[in-house]
Amino acid sequence: MVTQSNIHFFTNWAKERLDEMDATVTSLEGKAAEVQADVRDKAKKVLADLRKQRDDFRDTMKKQSEANEAAWIQAKAKLDADWRLFEAEVKKYIEGFGKQIEHQHATFKLQADAQLKAWREAADKLGSDAKKFASERRGDIDAAVKRMNADAVEAEKKLEKLSQAGTQSWSALMAALTETRTAFDRANEAAREAFKRAA
Repeated sequence: MVTQSNIHFFTNWAKERLDEMDATVTSLEGKAAEVQADVRDKAKKVLADLRKQRDDFRDTMKKQSEANEAAWIQAKAKLDADWRLFEAEVKKYIEGFGKQIEHQHATFKLQADAQLKAWREAADKLGSDAKKFASERRGDIDAAVKRMNADAVEAEKKLEKLSQAGTQSWSALMAALTETRTAFDRANEAAREAFKRAA
């Protein structure tokens, strides 16, 4: 039970990134026709590369779904590097082909929605898993899940405010997503530690 629960934390982490990748690719595909004709072929190639990176990330995550914790820790390092590469490629795409502010904000909105959805799903799953523990051993877990939910609400408020502002730069939008993603990671890790202590 404990080992399997610990693996949920790694899959939560990976799923959050994969959901953002899916949202990003979907947004960029939806706006591909708006790219200027003279650079459209280059934009299509970059978009194809982003799709491949996303698919490779998904494949690695699926392969790890039955792995043990040690294998996940090792795979997480690779997936984290793959995630950073994907982010860098998206930044280049946006700076090179998606300069329209509406394009940037549409992509940000989909990424933020994906991040928050993953966050809520993780909190719901952790809350469900917490019920499997005896009540006297659940205090830390319940507190961690409650904190994760509260952090998700705060992240949602922050991202919604930025989304409605409409004038933020791509860098500012990505900084906000990075900040809320880091908060998700901290909450996920705190919940993982609470599960370990309760076991």
